[in-house]
Amino acid sequence: MSRRERPAVETFGEAWERLFEPAVAHRGLWSPDGAPENSLAAFQAACAGGYGVELDVQLSSDGEAMVFHDDLLARMTGAAGRIGDHTAADLSALKLAGTDETIPTLAEVLVHIGHRAMVYIELKTSFGEVGPLEKRVCDILIDHNGPTAVIGFNPYSHAWFADHHPQILRGLDSYSWNDKGAGKLAPELRKSLAALEHVAIARPDFLALGLDMLPSTKADEFRKGGMPVIAWTVRSPNEWDRVRDHCDNLIFEGFRA
Repeated sequence: MSRRERPAVETFGEAWERLFEPAVAHRGLWSPDGAPENSLAAFQAACAGGYGVELDVQLSSDGEAMVFHDDLLARMTGAAGRIGDHTAADLSALKLAGTDETIPTLAEVLVHIGHRAMVYIELKTSFGEVGPLEKRVCDILIDHNGPTAVIGFNPYSHAWFADHHPQILRGLDSYSWNDKGAGKLAPELRKSLAALEHVAIARPDFLALGLDMLPSTKADEFRKGGMPVIAWTVRSPNEWDRVRDHCDNLIFEGFRA
């Protein structure tokens, strides 16, 4: 199968086509002095610019999929605790980065975007865990007919979607696994992840690879075998020029791709 050949699952529809273009705005088209990350305003700006949208989701204490990246609320809202410590109603009242923008639900974001952009939904789940977040996101996506894909680092999450909802496009996130956070993992696991051995568990439709993994012989092999590769997070034209011949698209921030 060539990289641009449509896979057998026809219900990917336009999501497969939009996987290759346009470029994807990381947490929306945000800026430090403008729309905050993961806000409706940032997603509106991305749509207006003709870009795809990447966002993050976590569960509230009452089981709603909220669009928010950090483990802690403090950096973006000044509030204490985590997303999972608060109800959706309480989270929706918090202001983002001193603006009038608030934390949206995934359902609100998808209604807001509609068909205007491809939406890449990163599930913030722990490695090896599968449960309520996958099921809630799936319930929301079943009611949305715009182009979407689920992404994330947890291969077991992708495997769950592959088994239960193969019509939903899936992209496995990965990177070199040599940072401080990955240092908590067993050396054998880190080596396995860096070698992309968890692709066999995840069975993804595409890969979303950190710039610290690109270019790489292993990624090139997957790509030649028909699995598209998206680079993240690209923060300058020079960074993109360095890897573009080894990728099919990019997730960017800090400039207009």
